[in-house]
Amino acid sequence: MKKILVTGAHGQLGSCLRREFDREPQLEVVYTDSDTLDITDREAVERFLGDHRFDIVINCAAYTAVDKAETDEILCSAINTVAVGNLGEAAVRTGAKVIHISTDYVFSGQGFRPYEENDEPYPQGIYGRTKLEGEGLLTSFCQNAVIIRTAWLYSEFGKNFVKTMLALAETKPEISVVADQIGSPTYAGDLAKAIMHIIKGKEWHPGIYHYTNEGVASWYDFAKAIFEISGRNVPVNPIPTSVYPTPATRPLYSVLSKAKIKKTFDVEIPYWRDSLRKCLSALV
Repeated sequence: MKKILVTGAHGQLGSCLRREFDREPQLEVVYTDSDTLDITDREAVERFLGDHRFDIVINCAAYTAVDKAETDEILCSAINTVAVGNLGEAAVRTGAKVIHISTDYVFSGQGFRPYEENDEPYPQGIYGRTKLEGEGLLTSFCQNAVIIRTAWLYSEFGKNFVKTMLALAETKPEISVVADQIGSPTYAGDLAKAIMHIIKGKEWHPGIYHYTNEGVASWYDFAKAIFEISGRNVPVNPIPTSVYPTPATRPLYSVLSKAKIKKTFDVEIPYWRDSLRKCLSALV
């Protein structure tokens, strides 16, 4: 029986992983969040992993308030960088493998083709920089880690773009959404299934991988699809990024290539509209 630790268990991905793991009685899973384990505390992490002796640590914990991070660098760095190093160091000492979730924000977003894992990172803000530094710190401690970069995550849990659009549809006669930022909407339930697939696989292949749903869209396209699939007749106006300034720079192009994870782990990845339909059926 494999023993697994999931950090950031109250978040979107952590909640989806719990749903997946509940179907696998042969796995023993411990779920923690900031209220039960402070992963920024090196000694607490060492003690916790030493006491439990996990086979796999899945780190879903992250500081994801992208705009707030621009003025909250210390806490953002503590969670996205220091804590990742703590987990990696303790994992090595206790013999655990690590799966860590990272982000498309490690890239500049100024590209013109899907980003591959070995493309040069160039984060444009504190969130992306601290996530990239977390990747580096983890790999410096733990050569046995799988790092998965993802993007545009949504689910039935927590706060996300899908839920925001559905809420706005109840109060706004029309909605304006940015149309010049391109990426791939990603259902956290699909990412959770991919992680389960990796865990249950016969071989472990450390390294950096990309995972999003198949296909590309703008936030405008995403919003239109949400209303279309959910049966809401809400006018959506496309606007440029320049009309909606934010403290943190958003990637204009953050499509990630999934070729490596599909080839290495034989992972099947659903099309984003199909997965959106699945999520909305559970929400509305």
